[in-house]
Amino acid sequence: MTFQDLKLNTPLYNGLDDLGFTNPTPIQAEAFNVVASGKDVVGIAQTGTGKTFAYMLPILRSLKYSDQENPRILVLVPTRELVVQVVDEIEKLAKYINVRVLGVYGGVNINAQKRAVAEGVDIIVATPGRLYDLAVSRVLQLKSIQKLVIDEVDVMLDLGFRHQLINIFDILPERRQNIMFSATMTDDVDELINSFFIAPQRVSIAVSGTPLENIAQEKFAVPNFYTKLNLLKSLLKDKENYHKVLIFVAYKKMADRLFDALDERFHEELCVIHSNKTQNYRLRSIEQFRAGDNRILVATDVMARGLDIDNVSHVINFDTPSFPENYMHRIGRTGRAEREGHALLFYTEKEKEALDRIESLMQMTIPELPFPEDVAISTDLLEEERPQIKERNNPTKLRDEDAPGPSFHEKKEKNQKENLGGSYKAKIAAKYKKPKTRGDKNYNKRNKK
Repeated sequence: MTFQDLKLNTPLYNGLDDLGFTNPTPIQAEAFNVVASGKDVVGIAQTGTGKTFAYMLPILRSLKYSDQENPRILVLVPTRELVVQVVDEIEKLAKYINVRVLGVYGGVNINAQKRAVAEGVDIIVATPGRLYDLAVSRVLQLKSIQKLVIDEVDVMLDLGFRHQLINIFDILPERRQNIMFSATMTDDVDELINSFFIAPQRVSIAVSGTPLENIAQEKFAVPNFYTKLNLLKSLLKDKENYHKVLIFVAYKKMADRLFDALDERFHEELCVIHSNKTQNYRLRSIEQFRAGDNRILVATDVMARGLDIDNVSHVINFDTPSFPENYMHRIGRTGRAEREGHALLFYTEKEKEALDRIESLMQMTIPELPFPEDVAISTDLLEEERPQIKERNNPTKLRDEDAPGPSFHEKKEKNQKENLGGSYKAKIAAKYKKPKTRGDKNYNKRNKK
């Protein structure tokens, strides 16, 4: 099948010609008529198979010119970097169409985005948090939205956007088309679909969690961080094969730690990205890696979310992800557009359980490579890798008889006052034997007798 079979219009054909595309990917071919029909759609396809064009081609074909200010198409994506990428892809595809596209995301001045929204927009691409902020401020009106696209919905739910998504659904027009695309399908995604989609038609190119066949996967059993580091340095010395390497780690502190460890040897070739970096730093790191100025990019899972970078030779999982879906998104950064890709996984004994979940999701066993003989196995351990030492004669849980008592002592007698909850007259009267009646002046005389 070619794009000519999809019966697009001339401006779209001109845009595709400029991009050098002649044949649609399977998800683009399968989803086109379903999305164009106006029905709710759920699309499942591996990352790197062209999901953005799968929903944008039918949307742009039917989008008529309008000079209204309010957007008609809303595309929600999980990260700022993905907003920038999707806007760029739409602008390339719609180069010969008179359409206004705007991307909005957090981490930058909201006032500039408010002014851009006020100038009028047809398609708005946004992260859920910033979109909701703009809608609540009344600058952005969503009453004209005809189509809602949620890209990488499983990632959004993983990142905690569920509450914001529900709030956005509440302020959107009820009569709209819902379109959702994802690489994996989870129980949370199913629940969201059942709650807000109307009889959605499913377009599935592969079973959820199926890896691309053009990505070669291999794994290494490695005892600890410093041995992982030695193995990584050994692999990165081969600049010819490892010419564009994306290294994933579990969290921000680990990203900075690995960056510092590699910086001395690979200083000019190295960059890092995670959510604590400024937006400009993050975008600059991505562009330098994309352009080939930096050969190695160390990243957390913020980079695994749908970003399209050409010719990534290797994805190296320095840490094994706890969630198997994250592994699918990570390795999807290589082998894009049907090119050959390579994915390596380093795992320790503690990460073996996470590895089992990954292999269970993919329904395959990742081939294991023998550990290279020329790579030193380190005995040094990070603080979090060291075993917890428990002294035999100093157990962490004390026996009851050894437990310290409450911080309490008896009051001195003069301080042991009784709170009667009211007047002290009765107490004083009993203490000093005051006359019971004031009127009987002979009371004391009679008692003395």
